[in-house]
Amino acid sequence: MSTSFSFVHAADLHLDTPFEGVSKPAPEVGVALREASLQAWDRLVQLALDEDVLFVLLAGDLYDGADRDIRAQMRFVKGLKRLDLAGVRTFIIHGNHDPLSGGSAIREWPASVTIFGSRKVEAVPVELDGEQVAVVHGISYGKRETTDNLAAKFSRGDERGLHIGLLHANVGAVSEHAAYAPCNLADLAAGGMDYWALGHVHKRQVLKDGGPWVVYPGDTQGRSPKLSETGEKGALVVTASGSSIASPVFHALDGVRFVTCEHDIAGVADLSQLQGRLAEVLDGLRGEHDGRALLVRVVLFGRGQLAADLTRPTAVPDLRTEMRETFTALEPFLWIESIKNHTQKDLDLEAIRASGAFSADLLAVADSLGGDVEATAAFIADQAPNLKIGQVERALRDLEPDDPAEVLAEALGLALDGVESEAP
Repeated sequence: MSTSFSFVHAADLHLDTPFEGVSKPAPEVGVALREASLQAWDRLVQLALDEDVLFVLLAGDLYDGADRDIRAQMRFVKGLKRLDLAGVRTFIIHGNHDPLSGGSAIREWPASVTIFGSRKVEAVPVELDGEQVAVVHGISYGKRETTDNLAAKFSRGDERGLHIGLLHANVGAVSEHAAYAPCNLADLAAGGMDYWALGHVHKRQVLKDGGPWVVYPGDTQGRSPKLSETGEKGALVVTASGSSIASPVFHALDGVRFVTCEHDIAGVADLSQLQGRLAEVLDGLRGEHDGRALLVRVVLFGRGQLAADLTRPTAVPDLRTEMRETFTALEPFLWIESIKNHTQKDLDLEAIRASGAFSADLLAVADSLGGDVEATAAFIADQAPNLKIGQVERALRDLEPDDPAEVLAEALGLALDGVESEAP
């Protein structure tokens, strides 16, 4: 019978990230964010101890830059020493943000820590009660601009136990992240690993759930309002027996969370009422996220009479300022990162359809797509040169490119607004 054990898989700690975009307008929030990345590491260490894991895997970008902050390095080593005292091994690779060429102020590491070099893939066996239960294969970035297919360097060998590939890489050409150590699932399968412990992509995802497992745990602390940085952040606890793995279990570690709050203005009479409704929604968000400090991007959408008021030059900035004054002083704080205005004025769509005018043709095109995502994406790609001009371009800039239905709805609304405003 195979011995069962567990390990922690984490990546992209980005310790002591400066968060410059927030630190300037709100120094106290910037300080809290910098501390949050370090606190997430402390929680990761405690998670490993609480779960009684055999080892911890850190898949690159421990620090935010090659010039590593001394405080972050000291905090990191402190955590490694706690793990060492508990008999928990730690396996580390460095990525594009913290390549080995960046150097370190730490010269001596706890005996239980393995830092993989950059010249070749190394394989390190792991034992439990005298039995070899795993082999961890890993390679670090020697320099930031590492564009070789590092996955092609991995090879299983004939050692006993669970074989784990520790790699910082862009699998499948994720456009949101730079193409460092690019590879695909076929490259990973060829390496013969049972579990690929990946880093680099900040959105938590299982690319393949067996034969082999290919997993991104995401970062441990959100860093911006981008889609991949929003929501809960943390690490995975993985249980294994022989070469078999149970589904990784996620554990939230973040102390400050980036979230997006969408609010429909339909039926909202004026800015004062909007402020009141947003206050209720934001209060609710605090409860939904277990009392964490929050950085919130508010997205206003929908049609209504309030849309005209929101187009005034100072309307959205003033609303943001008022909301910030209300919520930033709370404990824990809630910081309004921005308010995006995607609202549109009221239009009688049925009357437009019956009019026979050019705007009726626009609606007919949208109706013909019938919510078909693939057809919508193809239509947008075909019409992109015509759509990305002026007001449409500015509005589409904030939309997620992987949501063609949202892009089409926004573009249609803006087109109808433009046509109808010119109508006699």
